[in-house]
Amino acid sequence: MAAELTAPELIEKHRPTLDQALEAIRTRAYWSPHPEHPKAYGEGGSLDAAAGKAAFDAVLGTRLDLGQPGTDDWVGGEVSPYGVELGVTYPHADLDVLLPAMRAGQRAWRDAGPEVRAVVCLEILKRISDRTHEFAHAVMHTSGQAFMMAFQAGGPHAQDRGLEAVAYAYAEQVRTPRTAEWTKPQGKRDPLVLTKRFTAVPRGIGLVIGCNTFPTWNGYPGLFASLATGNAVLVKPHPRAMLPLALTVQAAREVLAAAGFDPNLVALAAERPGEGIAKTLATRPEIKIIDYTGSTSFGDWLEANARQAQVYTEKAGVNTVLVHSTDDYKGMLSNLAFSLSLYSGQMCTTPQNLLIPRDGITTDQGPKSFDEVTADLARAVDGLLGDDARANALLGAIVNPDVKARLEAAAGLGEVALASREVTNPEFPGAVVRTPVIVKLDGAKPDDEAAYMSECFGPVSFAVAVDSVTDAVELLRRTVREKGAMTVGAYTTDAGTERAVEEVCLEEAAQLSLNLTGGVYVNQTAAFSDFHGSGGNPAANAALTDGAFVANRFRVVEVRREA
Repeated sequence: MAAELTAPELIEKHRPTLDQALEAIRTRAYWSPHPEHPKAYGEGGSLDAAAGKAAFDAVLGTRLDLGQPGTDDWVGGEVSPYGVELGVTYPHADLDVLLPAMRAGQRAWRDAGPEVRAVVCLEILKRISDRTHEFAHAVMHTSGQAFMMAFQAGGPHAQDRGLEAVAYAYAEQVRTPRTAEWTKPQGKRDPLVLTKRFTAVPRGIGLVIGCNTFPTWNGYPGLFASLATGNAVLVKPHPRAMLPLALTVQAAREVLAAAGFDPNLVALAAERPGEGIAKTLATRPEIKIIDYTGSTSFGDWLEANARQAQVYTEKAGVNTVLVHSTDDYKGMLSNLAFSLSLYSGQMCTTPQNLLIPRDGITTDQGPKSFDEVTADLARAVDGLLGDDARANALLGAIVNPDVKARLEAAAGLGEVALASREVTNPEFPGAVVRTPVIVKLDGAKPDDEAAYMSECFGPVSFAVAVDSVTDAVELLRRTVREKGAMTVGAYTTDAGTERAVEEVCLEEAAQLSLNLTGGVYVNQTAAFSDFHGSGGNPAANAALTDGAFVANRFRVVEVRREA
């Protein structure tokens, strides 16, 4: 296969970016090569907003032929949460044909070595970055995210996470040298001399099981971690969010072919409505790595049943914020209001439980009772979302009927401090847009505990009254230990309380944000610096992204011979 992109060219083009990424994960300082602002992609050119929208419109109602072997049908059926039928169809695979074809290209990909694999991955990410405007519309119309969030989270932030995974993968693979000379002295006899060669070898085929809400952001770490460590990757998108990952597979196959590798190293596994092929794929002997984001029940099933594979899961948890005291009451309320509202709470990092002493808290505006705190927070959310245009820009659309049903049922669980309201989207009248609901619960009542100790994914939060800060800390500990948490937040001006909360998070392995009152929110993480999840509590068995996330996707095989 003739290569249009040679290894030396790719190394010259992308090695500086790889080096910067390696430095960023070492220092944990801010860095990103992918611009967050739409205008950074130029105006009046092939990368700008108009070109991206035109490219998205052009794919609607078409057959996305990826040139994969084993295609036996064409499937689709995506309907945007904004009410638009996408009409795109995708290849449905005969696995007995596709999987052997994917394995056929692994030898050359393995032999290319960590550096070449890394720069090929960076070329894929560069081509995806050039299509960020197109991808933003694809993410928006499959996830329900508002456009700006879809642009940033589905574009540059997702690309950052993919690049971060490549950097960690490269670092782990080159930790062992490619060759070594081994000499053991033998006293008066000649020394024993061996030459040794060490090769990072892939486990097999990696399976990425995509999610509905963040198809690229959650999909790219596993995809690029497996690909950069020498594995072929089969992408099984969520049936409601196929387009963003199908376009990703398209870009990957184009780059692999141009670089002289088998494009079948990356392939798509789209499914018919109701087919449920994830279980079938997950237990195929060819599948050696699985990356999954979604429900706890299916994540637990994968961990228990996909015994032939290394399984990385991000499931669900009950994210908690402990509110004890603050020296910036207005800033705290503003920060919490934004965190509860962003993308209608449809993030695995959105706070659900707000633990507040029933006797109230101390603030720079004087003491505030439990009822005052909840009422003031409700007013802060109302103020943030009072204008419908702003509300649509923050909330996006409800991604599926299950979220809407949970939202409507939540009002019956306790006293409503903030009722959810419908918001009309004039551009997309078919969109289901709802503001958050805040429900007051008593942490001492068993019936209330059943509600707040279960995940209620969506724009639902519980203000939970606790007897004391000591009780709040212990409830936080029990929540993380039993249910898991992707994020924990706390507001306190007391050093002892801060130490107690921090100790809980260290012992239970939960990521903690303290006293956020500005433009950084508990439900947002930055690639190259923040870890998403820890892998140490029931919410997830892996962190995005660290050495542990990549190191077991390959093994090192040694060949030694006498010199």
